[in-house]
Amino acid sequence: MFRGTIRRTGFCDAWDALVQLGATDDSYKVEFPGKMTHRDFTNSFLGYNIIDPVETKLARYLDLELDGEILKKLEWLGLFSRKIAAVQDQTPARVLQALLEEKLTLDPGDKDMIVMRHRIEYLIDDKRHRIVSSMAIKGEDRVHTAMSKTVGIPVAIATKLILQGKISLTGVHIPIHRQIYEPVMKELENYGILFTEK
Repeated sequence: MFRGTIRRTGFCDAWDALVQLGATDDSYKVEFPGKMTHRDFTNSFLGYNIIDPVETKLARYLDLELDGEILKKLEWLGLFSRKIAAVQDQTPARVLQALLEEKLTLDPGDKDMIVMRHRIEYLIDDKRHRIVSSMAIKGEDRVHTAMSKTVGIPVAIATKLILQGKISLTGVHIPIHRQIYEPVMKELENYGILFTEK
């Protein structure tokens, strides 16, 4: 079974660069004298060098092309700006999160959409079979997004079912148990969240 997510070209490479840099680490706080800029934040992961600019040090550290797409994406994100970071004395992940929330927010009138397609192929008695299961959900606005619906509503339904005693499992479980996914999937249909199969 293969699972993939369609992203804009270069998204995964740029995200990998953030991971390699250490910007997604949530295990310690970035301490900086005075107000830290996004440029200071990026520079905090790189070796001390007062000669080369941050962009050059980062490109060398991650073996990236100085004029390549990944560095352009990180520049667009604001990692080289001299703007004061929205959060101070927080973990790298929290500083990055604040920057991402600022740059990747939906504008008024924007809507998101989630499209999922599963193609399952299997053999029974040497005969090939295929099932294609698809779903498309559109967000209503920048608050009631398709992402918030497909993440939040299933959790809310499962919580209600636990409180009603309809889910009796204890402890932490991923939703692979019929006791969880069957009633949750059934109720999701009321919200227009369902797959069609062919």
